[in-house]
Amino acid sequence: MERESMEFDVVIVGGGPAGLAAAIRLRQLSSDISVCVVEKGSEVGAHILSGAVFDPRALNELIPDWRDRGAPLNSPVGEDRFLFLTAMKSYRVPQALMLPTMRNHGNYVISLGNLCRWLGQQAEALEVQIFPGFAASEVLYDPAGGVRGVATGDMGIGRDGKPKASHQPGYELIGKYTLFAEGCRGSLGKRLMQRFDLRAGVEAQTYGIGLKELWQIDPTRHQQGLVLHTGGWPLDGATYGGSFLYHLEDHQAAVGFVVGLDYQNPYLSPFEEFQRFKTHPAIRSFFEGGKRIAYGARAINEGGLQALPKLVFPGGAMIGCEAGFLNVPRIKGSHAAMKTGMLAAEAVAAALTDGRERDVLTAYPEAFEVSWLHDELHRARNFRPAFKWGLLAGSVHAGIDQMLLRGKAPWTLRHHGADHASLRPKAECSAITYPKPDGQVSFDRLSSVYLSNTNHEEDQPVHLTLKDERVAITVNLEQYDAPEQRYCPAGVYEIVRDDGSAPRLQINAQNCVHCKTCDIKDPTQNIDWVTPEGGGGPNYPNM
Repeated sequence: MERESMEFDVVIVGGGPAGLAAAIRLRQLSSDISVCVVEKGSEVGAHILSGAVFDPRALNELIPDWRDRGAPLNSPVGEDRFLFLTAMKSYRVPQALMLPTMRNHGNYVISLGNLCRWLGQQAEALEVQIFPGFAASEVLYDPAGGVRGVATGDMGIGRDGKPKASHQPGYELIGKYTLFAEGCRGSLGKRLMQRFDLRAGVEAQTYGIGLKELWQIDPTRHQQGLVLHTGGWPLDGATYGGSFLYHLEDHQAAVGFVVGLDYQNPYLSPFEEFQRFKTHPAIRSFFEGGKRIAYGARAINEGGLQALPKLVFPGGAMIGCEAGFLNVPRIKGSHAAMKTGMLAAEAVAAALTDGRERDVLTAYPEAFEVSWLHDELHRARNFRPAFKWGLLAGSVHAGIDQMLLRGKAPWTLRHHGADHASLRPKAECSAITYPKPDGQVSFDRLSSVYLSNTNHEEDQPVHLTLKDERVAITVNLEQYDAPEQRYCPAGVYEIVRDDGSAPRLQINAQNCVHCKTCDIKDPTQNIDWVTPEGGGGPNYPNM
C-alpha cells in the first residue's frame, strides 16, 4: 500500500515544550500558517518526564495571561535547600553559600507533563493539528537534498518484519519547513546530524540519566514548594551526579537522581544508586508512611553551549533538547526549549511571509546568539566540564565561576569527550554490591517499570537494534561484564544462558521507557534506538 500524504506549511516532530511553543508562536504570528505536530506518545504529555522546577520566563513571553488561562503552575518555590551527603550524615549548605543558579525564587514546582497537556490545549485552540500516537520514523528529502517532511512508521508490522492483517502504512507529512523537537538524543535528529555534519567543529555532547519517582507522602512530612537538592553519597567523588526532591501540591513529592553518563565503572547501576539514595537517614523520613505512584527515566543533555550542533539545515531546524539546550547548573531546560521553539517559529514565519521554503533558516541561530538564552547558557558553560576533575575540584571551580565571576570567566573549559568512551574494562574496576530493596522506600526494576505504564505491541520489530549481535558478547560481556544490564533503568537487557549454552543478549524491548541511555552509553555504539510503533512506551500520568 502506498502512503497517503498531508501537506502543511510547518511540520513539527515532538509534542514537548519546544514543539508546542513553536506551534503556538507560529499561529500567533499568522492564522494563515498551517501547522501540525506529530507526537509518538499515546497523548501529549505521555512521554514527558522532568523534575521539574520551572522558570516561567519563556512562558511569560509566549502566553502572558497564562494564570488566567489556568496553566498548571500551582506551587511557587518557597524554600531552597542543598545537602552534601556522606553515608550516614548530611551537611546543609548555608543560604549565603548556595550558588545563585540553585536559588529558585520566582520559579514553580510543576509536572512538566501536565504543562505540556495544557500547552497542547492552547495549540489546538489556535487550530494547530496535533497527531498523538504517531511516531515519525523517517526523514523525507527533496531532490535537492533538503528536508521536505517526515513519514510516520507503519502500524501492524510483525516481529519478522512482514505486514500483518492489521497493517496500516504510515503517513507522509510534508512541510515547507520541518522543526525537530524529539527531545534528548532524538532518533531522527541523530541521523540529521550525520547527514548534514551538524556537529562539525563542536564538542561531543555529554549526557546524564535522570530517574524519577512520584510519591504521595504523609501530609505531616509535606512542605509545598520545598526544593531540595543533594550531592555526594551514594556516588563516589569521581562520578558526577546528585538528587532532587520537589514538593508539589496535593501532598505529592517528586524525587529523582541524576548520574552523569561519563562514569567509568561498568558495574555502576544508576537505578540502584537512586534506590540506595532514598535510604539515607536525611531522605528516608520524607517517604515513610507514603506511597510510590509513578516511575520513569530519561536521558538529559549536559554539554551546554560548547556542545550545541549547528541548528539549521535546508528545510528544517532543531529546537529544544533535540539540540541540547539545557542549563546544567540550574538543572533546567524547559524554559530554554520553549524559547528556542519560539525563536525558530519567528524565523519560519518571516521566511513564509517572504515566500521562501525549504531553505536554511539562518535567522534562527542569529536570533539565538543575541537572546537572553544565549547569555544564560554562556554563563553556565564552565559548570559541567569542571567536574571531570571530581566532586571537590568541580565544586570549588563552580563556586569561583558562578559566585565570584558570575559566569563571566575569561576561559571556557572543554568536556571530557564522548560518554561511551569513558567506561574502563571490568578488570580495572571493582564490582559494586547493592542492598536488596526493602519494598518500602527502595524497589526493584520490574515493579518500577510497572508504575511507568509502559506498553508496546509485542509482535512488532524490536526497536533496540544491534549493528552486530556478536559484539554484545565478544566486547560488552567479555570486556565490560555487559554494562547494559546495569545502565538500563528498565531491565531491557539481560545476559541469558539457555541450558548451559553460550551466553546471549536478550532484549526485553517491551520494557523500554524510551530513555535513550543505551544509545548513548553502549561502549562501541553498537545499540541503535529506533522508533517503535506510535503510542508505545511509557504513559506517564503527571511526571
